[in-house]
Amino acid sequence: MAERGLLHHVELWVPDLGRAIDSIGWLLTALGYEPYQDWPDGRSWRLADTYVVVEQSPALTATDHERCRPGLNHLAFHAGDVAQLDRLVAEAANHGWTLMFADRHPHAGGDNHHAGYLENSDGFEVELVASPQAMADRREPQ
Repeated sequence: MAERGLLHHVELWVPDLGRAIDSIGWLLTALGYEPYQDWPDGRSWRLADTYVVVEQSPALTATDHERCRPGLNHLAFHAGDVAQLDRLVAEAANHGWTLMFADRHPHAGGDNHHAGYLENSDGFEVELVASPQAMADRREPQ
């Protein structure tokens, strides 16, 4: 039985399922999620007991996502060590993602936070965070 309080799933309504599969699906797969469900209007990917759904619902009332409006701003994922994070960020551009805050990357979240902030062509943002141990290892004197 899953631990009480752990996230069960997240469902993102997207304006274009194909673009979502290309960007969000690629990222989830790169992070270790596996395809879980597949239907005409959606897909999902699962990691352990948590899954993420992208759906182009016929009930959508708009065609764009604005992360600065009330609602979801972004999803944040553990990305592994610094090298794994850097590889993901480098490859992301090939899958519809743009690096946000490039002038402050990889410390846009602060000097002690190593992360990549990405936005896809539909305006969804993800934050990919290097593990705290990776950061501690980086700070230890040689």
